[in-house]
Amino acid sequence: MTTRVKLQSAQNNKGLRPAEGFIFESGKTYVHSVGLSCAFRQWRAKSHCRFLHGYSLQVTFTFRSQNLSYENWVVDFGALKSLKGWVEDWFDHKTLVAEDDPHISTFRDMQARGMIEMRELPHVGMEAFAMYIYHFAEQWLIDNGFNHATLECVEVKEHESNFARYRRNS
Repeated sequence: MTTRVKLQSAQNNKGLRPAEGFIFESGKTYVHSVGLSCAFRQWRAKSHCRFLHGYSLQVTFTFRSQNLSYENWVVDFGALKSLKGWVEDWFDHKTLVAEDDPHISTFRDMQARGMIEMRELPHVGMEAFAMYIYHFAEQWLIDNGFNHATLECVEVKEHESNFARYRRNS
């Protein structure tokens, strides 16, 4: 015997719609094993975080929408390749240095010598990385025609215990 679940949402010519008070969310995670290996330091820290150290980052995007695409998706995961490419370009095997790091000239010299591939950023750290990725991804959605979807948040993990999330406060 087949049991059917009664959906509280309406199916119409515009696609699947959520029930009142609900919204669709979907997410994409580029796990640690993808290899977003970067090094950085928190030069203002009094702790060991002031030393150059690295992580293989994990980045998670959470998307949301009231209206799904024609295919009934919040976001087409197959279309995310260019977004992933940007994240790789900025974070994979890069040394991320704050623009106001007192030793930035040393890092610039290392880059000139071919020892590192450096990205200079206004700030470094998980919170800053989540913010930079969020703002790029938010514009990426618009530029790639996902006008029905919004970016709920970006989460960046150093490892299983530490993460930062960036989202709108609304």
